[in-house]
This record gives sequence, structure tokens and C-alpha cells, in this order.
Amino acid sequence: MAWLLVVVAGLLETGFAVCLKLSHGFTRLWPTIAFCIFALGSFGLLTLSLKKLDVGPAYAVWTGIGAAGTAIYGMIFLGDIVSTLKIVSISLVIVGVIGLQLSGSAH
Repeated sequence: MAWLLVVVAGLLETGFAVCLKLSHGFTRLWPTIAFCIFALGSFGLLTLSLKKLDVGPAYAVWTGIGAAGTAIYGMIFLGDIVSTLKIVSISLVIVGVIGLQLSGSAH
């Protein structure tokens, strides 16, 4: 269950990163509100998961999901440049996240 919280927290991290861009420096109301909701949810779920998980693997998985998710979202929906190197690099992040998730042990 704790790893599920980390995964959802990582997805919410993607949401807050995208909303941060869409807020244009917190000058747009709704993306700013969404950023706050996603950020609070993400940090809250990560905090809950850390009651059961080691901080290193959990934090790495959280940031990896957020980074990969944000990069993928940007390429699909925000017009970010797509390149072979970027796709390979995101794939390596995802493989690393899976490896760290498998290596994490619950207390």
C-alpha cells in the first residue's frame, strides 16, 4: 500500500509541475490553484508513505515518476521537443524507478 501512495504522489507531482508551467509565474488563477492542490496531495501522500518505506528509494521513485511523467506530458501536450535521446533517457529513468521500487523494503 505504501508503494501505491508513492506512485500516486509521483503522478500528482507531474500534475503540479505542469500546473506550475501553466500558471505563468502564478499569474493565472486556476492553474495556480491546481498547482497548490496537486502539490499538497503529492507531498501529503509521500509523507504518509515514508512511515513505512525507506526514504531513499521512496523519494527517488517519487521524483522519477514526476520527472518522467512531466517530460512525457510536455512532449505530448505542450509542444516540447521530441528526440530519440530524450525518449531513451526517459525510458532509463522509468527502468531505474522500477528497480528502486523493487529494491525498497517495508519496515
